[in-house]
Amino acid sequence: MPDWVDHAIWWHAYPLGFTGAPVDGPDPDPGVRHRLGRLTEWLDYVVELGCNGLLLGPVFASQTHGYDTLDHLAIDPRLGDDADWDALVAAARERGVRLVLDGVFNHVGRGHPRVRAALAAGPGTEAGRWVKWVGDGDAAVPAVFEGHDQLVVLDHDQPEVARHVADVMSHWLARGADGWRLDAAYAVPPEFWQSVLPEVRAQHPQAWVLGEMIHGDYAEYVTQSGIDSVTQYELWKAIWSSLADRNFFELAWALDRHRAFLEVFLPQTFVGNHDVTRIADQVGDVRHVTHALAVLMFVAGTPSVYAGDEQGFRGVKEERFGGDDAIRPEFPPGPHGLAPEGWALYREHQRLIGFRRRHPWLVRAAGRTLEVANERLVLESSAPDGSERLVLVLNLADEPFTPQGPVGERVLRSGDLDVAEGAPGSAPPHAWAVFRGSAG
Repeated sequence: MPDWVDHAIWWHAYPLGFTGAPVDGPDPDPGVRHRLGRLTEWLDYVVELGCNGLLLGPVFASQTHGYDTLDHLAIDPRLGDDADWDALVAAARERGVRLVLDGVFNHVGRGHPRVRAALAAGPGTEAGRWVKWVGDGDAAVPAVFEGHDQLVVLDHDQPEVARHVADVMSHWLARGADGWRLDAAYAVPPEFWQSVLPEVRAQHPQAWVLGEMIHGDYAEYVTQSGIDSVTQYELWKAIWSSLADRNFFELAWALDRHRAFLEVFLPQTFVGNHDVTRIADQVGDVRHVTHALAVLMFVAGTPSVYAGDEQGFRGVKEERFGGDDAIRPEFPPGPHGLAPEGWALYREHQRLIGFRRRHPWLVRAAGRTLEVANERLVLESSAPDGSERLVLVLNLADEPFTPQGPVGERVLRSGDLDVAEGAPGSAPPHAWAVFRGSAG
């Protein structure tokens, strides 16, 4: 995996929603709309937050929400054109910001030219080989993704499909992307990537490839596919669920699995993204929002912050048409348009991301759980060279919490910059604290 990934902290944005592009069909104003540049206006904000990467949702020509691709080699006209992409790349490079694109390679939109040709020609034909079919003879119909009639599944056994995906990935890496998020990787046979990635890596050895894994055997998929990392949904679920239910035993169990994954790959960690209810809604008690972030910035992995979570955005995902709209809102033209009440949480994010930056060894530190109860958790990490030991204490209870063993000097705590407040070695009610001691 590229060395630069160990220092990457991502700001994850969904460009179509972020820029206010219509997502239920074509833009009512025909032609190219140059919305992609609105992301450029947020790059300084991203850097000041402490992030150095943009993890982007779909930017390619599509029918509606971006995951029904029509042309992998064209910027969605609702967002702009090649010149808009080049401008974003240039602005990101000036600030040292990496860019990762969302590659939807499991399926395409029913209006994709290859699908239209396949439907016209039928299964068993040269054109028909591009898509996966269900049934035989005249009863055969294209396979669709998770029941979505407009998302037609590609046939990943076909060399033509592998050739196309490799060409697309290499094309945009040459145009300034630093890596790819593989949408719905869990639905793609891992062997497919063994036929695609060697050529891509030969041309772009510093590219990072992240697979979306909602379920399945993470380590096995990484090993069989050759990708670099997968989305750590197990840890995401355990973080918010433990906070909402006040049951840190779930998080402790998930962290044991997380440490095992580290022996095989470096997971991509998060507490929010474009597909899930906002963390401010998930945890229930708003006093515990930054507990989630404290875990994210303390445990190993490549972390990302979903755009708006750092401002306390709210939004509940619903299983209906338009059910993602609340979690994919339009942003103002620039940070100056944000509501004033969100900046306190932004500063908390800055402090925790800054803490992560000052201790870069945390990215691969497996650590261990020292103490666990329903409302209290104590985690430890030590630097590989033995020079430093850090302890994170999480407290969801109404009373202060002092761990059983020595934790050292408090260096950071939630809410209050005065780290000396409270009893030595304790975390106040509904708070978290980080301590530093000798590695021993």
